[in-house]
Amino acid sequence: MSVVLSPEQREIVATVREFVEREIIPVAPRLEHDDIFPDEIVERMKQLGFFGFAIPERYGGAGLDYVTYALVVEEISRGWMSVSGILNTHFIVAYLLATVGTEEQRRRFLPPMATGAIRAGFSMSEPGCGSDVQAVQTRARRDGDAYVIDGTKMWATNGERAQLVATLVRTDPDPAARHRGLSCILCEKGPGFRAGRAIEKLGYKGVETTELVFEGNRQPVANLLGGTEGQGFPQMMAAIEVGRINVAARGVGVARAAFEHAIRYAQERQTFGQPIAQHQAIQFKLADMATKIEAARLLTLRAAEQKDRGERADVEAGMAKLFATEACHEVVLEAMRIFGGYGYSKEYPVERLYRDAPLLLIGEGTNEIQRLVIARGLLQRYAI
Repeated sequence: MSVVLSPEQREIVATVREFVEREIIPVAPRLEHDDIFPDEIVERMKQLGFFGFAIPERYGGAGLDYVTYALVVEEISRGWMSVSGILNTHFIVAYLLATVGTEEQRRRFLPPMATGAIRAGFSMSEPGCGSDVQAVQTRARRDGDAYVIDGTKMWATNGERAQLVATLVRTDPDPAARHRGLSCILCEKGPGFRAGRAIEKLGYKGVETTELVFEGNRQPVANLLGGTEGQGFPQMMAAIEVGRINVAARGVGVARAAFEHAIRYAQERQTFGQPIAQHQAIQFKLADMATKIEAARLLTLRAAEQKDRGERADVEAGMAKLFATEACHEVVLEAMRIFGGYGYSKEYPVERLYRDAPLLLIGEGTNEIQRLVIARGLLQRYAI
């Protein structure tokens, strides 16, 4: 694997880094603590073409590769993780459309998604169904040239503001059908389809997480992703690899922010007549933190490179998501310890990072599920 970036990649990452320093970091503490959606940041991201990053050029996007995408997500998450969440579900839907959508669906949705005129969401989970995706109960019944959808989805990031939601539904009610009875419908907001209650969260504030409620909602048959029923499960599993690369990159970004704050503070804070960075105990912490971040970034970029080659990346994306998010959780806790009592105070950003980090252990499939995905993939590869 090579992590040597082209001049264009370096320029894009540098542009995003400057944007984060200028537009996100100064306002993130206030918006996060007050749980305010970053409307002005989103408008600037629209103007700069951020929503088109992962959309092919022929549909008005930038057509970025996934390595660049991962590095961009890292930079944004270093500033404020919630902003990367606004882009994540949007990019997952763009991936679905670009890889398995019909040409009519691509032409209809991707150009306005590239400008941010349409913001997209992604929904699999339900109140009684999280990791067990095959247990989805939201029902889509064919009625002439439409599907009638009834059910409730859960944990929808951008659920209130997304105008288009790639939604996993059951089109075959036969219990024996299991995953073969699932389809993905590109659901547009309208009568019978609304965001339900907003979910109060420990962290990841400023971006809404909601229920999605379908009550006799009609979606045109033309919105069935790919045009064929029963393909929803493999479609969503392929897309979730993109989501796991995103979450891994978020972990790197949040951990990097915690490390940068900690190593700066360790050189400023004096105890026993010298900066605490001169104490061996603190030096060991900093060394371990930096090593974990570098390892997490390499795993993330490896998974992204594999996705760029068009190869299956379930094991690699699972490894990246597992390691990067566990490392992030550990690094942020160590940063809090370096700050001591101030790390527990809202005066410093470490407490926000500490509240954000646990989401990554759960989002896009819990880390327990990642271990199952990794182990099953390895057993297939090393079958005797």
